Amino acid sequence: MNFKNLIYLFTTTLLLLNCSNGSDDTVSQPDPNSNGITYDANVKNIIGGNCLQCHGNPTANGAPFSLTTYTQVKDKVDIILTRINSASSPMPPTGQMPIGNRDIIQKWKDDGLLEN
Repeated sequence: MNFKNLIYLFTTTLLLLNCSNGSDDTVSQPDPNSNGITYDANVKNIIGGNCLQCHGNPTANGAPFSLTTYTQVKDKVDIILTRINSASSPMPPTGQMPIGNRDIIQKWKDDGLLEN
């Protein structure tokens, strides 16, 4: 019985040591967004690739507003976020844009809507 307890203790200790969060095995990746998300560097391309077909200047297909400038996008960011995250009425109308793009726009808002 004593030998079984010793093996149990040894096995438990070994498992705990192997499951630790030690940094020896982890490769730290730099954060590509450490300077924050900006309109010019991050958001402008997302809007250009997903929105300007209708929200250009002039607008098309019944789009109610243009999103061709920083100010226009900044002023409509809450509407943009609501629509790009909507499952029932998404923008673009062909379906929700990728979650990564939606997260970038949300982070841009959270970071203070930086222009460049």
